[in-house]
Amino acid sequence: MRMTLLGTGHAMATACYNTCFALTEAGRHFLVDGGGGSGILAQARRAGLAWRDVDVLFCTHRHIDHLFGAVWAVRAAMQEMTCGRRRQELEILAHAGLAELLERLLRELIRAEEAALVGTRVRIHALQDGEERTVLGRRTVFFDIGSDQDRQFGFAMDLKGGRRLACLGDEPLHPAGEPYARGAHWLLHEAFCLASEAERFRPYEKRHSTARDACRNARRMQAENVVLYHTEDSDLARRRERYRAEGRSVFGGGIFVPDDLETLELD
Repeated sequence: MRMTLLGTGHAMATACYNTCFALTEAGRHFLVDGGGGSGILAQARRAGLAWRDVDVLFCTHRHIDHLFGAVWAVRAAMQEMTCGRRRQELEILAHAGLAELLERLLRELIRAEEAALVGTRVRIHALQDGEERTVLGRRTVFFDIGSDQDRQFGFAMDLKGGRRLACLGDEPLHPAGEPYARGAHWLLHEAFCLASEAERFRPYEKRHSTARDACRNARRMQAENVVLYHTEDSDLARRRERYRAEGRSVFGGGIFVPDDLETLELD
């Protein structure tokens, strides 16, 4: 399985795209969020991701830097359907309130020919906390992260050899996510900025963490590797070097700070 980071930036990033990614197995894709707008179409093209091959879209929460690009992604898949280039259905997964919002947006904001696919070839499923599903042939558990700001889900996916990938959504690790994060081979954790620059970027006001916080969580959960994303974009040329250096002061495992369109082999 391969992960492609379609975007790695925070909500107001302009030097990179907002955080979203795709997991790929045997040519099929599982898309997680969509960033903040139609830029998802360009990122997908650059990554070689074809909309006819996206089987499942999962939306973590309703913030615009994650949700609006998802609407564009669904529309792109719908156009593949109406043009006859896509035969299979598209499944959209989100918690109940977000599933309702997505359906309303799709029915009201896109042309009638495409909106008519909602409920037939585009199926929206409202997730329950702890719900288990099979995604790309892998056992996947979706869970409420326990946010005190806005309801949000993450997921844990089984990898080969008994390993696990855990995505914590767009907030720091909460107690509700610990059973899924503990012992993960890959822990996906937002890291808004460096701890040394917290006064400048004020991550805690936005319910975010620093690179040091994220790596401390990875150590506490005994994760093997941590992927840091959803960062500020003031110094992309040195982001990887600086974030890894701060993380290494508290975590001895693998620290990955990917750029947009970078891929990671997960198993």
